[in-house]
Amino acid sequence: MGPDLCRLMEQALREAHTAFDRGEVPVGAVLARMDGEIIARASNHSIALNDPTAHAEILALRRGAAVEGNYRLTGCILAATVEPCLMCMGAIIQARIKHLVFGAPDPKCGAAGSLYDVPNDPRLNHRVEVTSGILEKDCRSLMQDFFRIRR
Repeated sequence: MGPDLCRLMEQALREAHTAFDRGEVPVGAVLARMDGEIIARASNHSIALNDPTAHAEILALRRGAAVEGNYRLTGCILAATVEPCLMCMGAIIQARIKHLVFGAPDPKCGAAGSLYDVPNDPRLNHRVEVTSGILEKDCRSLMQDFFRIRR
């Protein structure tokens, strides 16, 4: 039996809410084995760490690689509340993630089908299965609420 994508996204949303509460852009991510066991979780920390690479996806990949003792995460699924950017999609490819799941598309920066379609680029040596729109309304609402408050 495969992972429950809604359960994974609910966990990613929890992470996104913690980012929201800290004043970070509310993106959360969880990394799980294909049986659904979560091995890493993260939320955006770019502001707190003064680190432009401290996106939730990158931090989850780093933590997951430490847990697995391997920089290749071939048997893993990454769930993120928002479509990954180009930097994060590159890291997902390098980590050899099997399946990417995201909630809300990002037409301004998304690299998994919106602005760029990196997972389907035939020039790359790794393919990532992508499932989008999981709990999309909740993921989008959180992001919209964050930016409404900031304006």
